[in-house]
Amino acid sequence: MILRVAFRSLATRPIRTAVLACGFGFGIAVMAALLGVGAVILEQAHSPALAGGGDLVVLGRFGAIDSARFVIANVLGAPDLARQTVAVSPSKNATLFLMTGATPIEVDATGVIPSLERALGGQETAHPPDWTDTPADTAWSSPAPGDALRSMDRFHPVPVASEFSKSWAEWLYFNGHTADGALRFYVTFLAGPRSATPGRRVAGVRLQLERDGKTSTYSAGGEIDETRLLETSPDLEIAGNRVRLDGLRYHIELALPGVAGELTLDAAPGRSLPPATIRGARGWLSGYVAPVLSGTVRGSLTVGGDRILFENAAGYHDHNWGFWEGVRWQWGQVAHDDVSIIYGRVFPPADVADPDRIPGFLGVLGPQGPLGFSTAVTFEEENAADGRPDRVRIHARGRMLDLRLTFATERSVRTAMSMTQPGVGPALDFLQLAGQYTVTGTVGDRALDFTARGAAETFRPR
Repeated sequence: MILRVAFRSLATRPIRTAVLACGFGFGIAVMAALLGVGAVILEQAHSPALAGGGDLVVLGRFGAIDSARFVIANVLGAPDLARQTVAVSPSKNATLFLMTGATPIEVDATGVIPSLERALGGQETAHPPDWTDTPADTAWSSPAPGDALRSMDRFHPVPVASEFSKSWAEWLYFNGHTADGALRFYVTFLAGPRSATPGRRVAGVRLQLERDGKTSTYSAGGEIDETRLLETSPDLEIAGNRVRLDGLRYHIELALPGVAGELTLDAAPGRSLPPATIRGARGWLSGYVAPVLSGTVRGSLTVGGDRILFENAAGYHDHNWGFWEGVRWQWGQVAHDDVSIIYGRVFPPADVADPDRIPGFLGVLGPQGPLGFSTAVTFEEENAADGRPDRVRIHARGRMLDLRLTFATERSVRTAMSMTQPGVGPALDFLQLAGQYTVTGTVGDRALDFTARGAAETFRPR
């Protein structure tokens, strides 16, 4: 029956039938060719001998990654990934102009590290024998752990955004606590906006000390030279108080009214969260990096004749920068054995970015590098009678990650922070929380189930 219909159609409308048949034939031929090409490409992609056969493009969830060499050394260089990686070759594209006597000539330029590009089979670097890595190339591609810390812990110039300039601030934050949680400290070295003196920035140091449930605060203010700050940070001095990075060790010297002493924080290599910057309308931005997710604090402080000793205490260090008027956040961190967990979320002013579209994040690091990361994170705070969160519940989900954290608040300190106050709307107080985390779930092929002391931060209406 089908053949009879086909023959009658051909006899009745031979031209249309022939065109239709050719069209079907052409479509089938194209599909067969594409399937053949796809099979070859797939076979080549699985070929281990194919040099330069694939590109890995690394993108940040909040925009560009500011510390590419950290990603190469500590993420792609982590043992689990390094075994599967032939080579990694970063490149930088730019437009240059060759100035001639007549008219400038536009030139598209690409910068690479010769040895890494050769490892991928790059033709441009394959033959010139004198095209070798410079000392700067080697320092960039294979940084010492301390150099990576110093690079990500640099301070930033105040951006050109006059609308927000008065709320600019950048600070180094350190915390530590003994195993039983009875003794805790929080130290902040802050450089604020430019002062009335040209070339100077408003600056201050603050220590919050908790002993047996009692909290004491000590502070000092002054100014700091902006050029020196940008050149030497994270080494800096504010009102006689100092921070100095030596390799993987931070030295903190405090000379505040009522308290003095020295503390050190030893960083664990590879236990860092690289820089991330959130950008909004009209030049607004907020940045964050955690150079030391887990470390060891040693040293002592003298308060009113009492010597307070820290021996093998748990320590942490992060670094924040940006415009802070009308900004609030949720944040927390905990470390246990060889695992460090950090989470947070920033809520910018609604007129520069939609707060509902800025995701939270949760990162997990192990002894050999990152274990998992998620931006599908929910936060739930349960209020106590005094207005502080009694419990904070965090749930993070992602590819090969499903973790639940419950933070039980033991102590809280409430502070009115002038720099974060919104231009309109109710005033907010900043809450620092100390307590205990219960962590359950899985990350990769590892199950987590532990309880450990940690810290959290949030905001509440005044």
